Amino acid sequence: MTMQTSRRVAAAAMAGAAALAIAGFTVLGSVFEYPQILQEPTADILLLYRQNQTAVVSWFLVLVAGAVLLAPIGLALGRTAGGRLGAWTAGIAVAATAVQAVGLSRWVLLVPGISAAATDPARTADAHRRFEQLHFWLGEMLGETVGYALTATFTVLVVRAIVASRRLAWLGYASAALIATGVLIPLGLTAASLTNFAGYVAWCVWLLAMSVAVWRGVPSAAKAGVEVA
Repeated sequence: MTMQTSRRVAAAAMAGAAALAIAGFTVLGSVFEYPQILQEPTADILLLYRQNQTAVVSWFLVLVAGAVLLAPIGLALGRTAGGRLGAWTAGIAVAATAVQAVGLSRWVLLVPGISAAATDPARTADAHRRFEQLHFWLGEMLGETVGYALTATFTVLVVRAIVASRRLAWLGYASAALIATGVLIPLGLTAASLTNFAGYVAWCVWLLAMSVAVWRGVPSAAKAGVEVA
């Protein structure tokens, strides 16, 4: 794979990841009141899930696909950047892909069975308990908390590795910082949900803008002669 091909793979994957995230969150916000619904009682979450299950499952698959695209973005940009920074960029991207894909996939693979079991009065309590455990460990702790930290780290690494405009660099840093506030959500800081959401909106804009810049051939920091600590 040539450097030009690597850049174009990264650019296309960036645009695709941003488009899938925007579409997924927009539709799930409409049909499932996501992510606000997660603050509601378990019974209400599962009821709304069952009422719109086909759409909810389909659009969570869209979010999974968007998360999976972080891996080719990181691998292609890592090759473009080269050196230790490139290796870290690729590695963090693959890790971010894994934890987010696992966290989001629970809505596709595990929640349908739990939701169906919850309709049986004899199994409702156990189904609710399993849902809450999955939501905490695969959702809040792995897919969200660890995922937020890895996504923020990946974003900073890309800003350091690829020389784009100063505005794009600051947008990347700002979105990373806002996304990182999501790690405070399990501690009960409700305002972090808003700042985290704002961070992902800014991040999608940054991804789209970076996709254009990378496609046009912005250099890596190493090739541009920028010192990277």
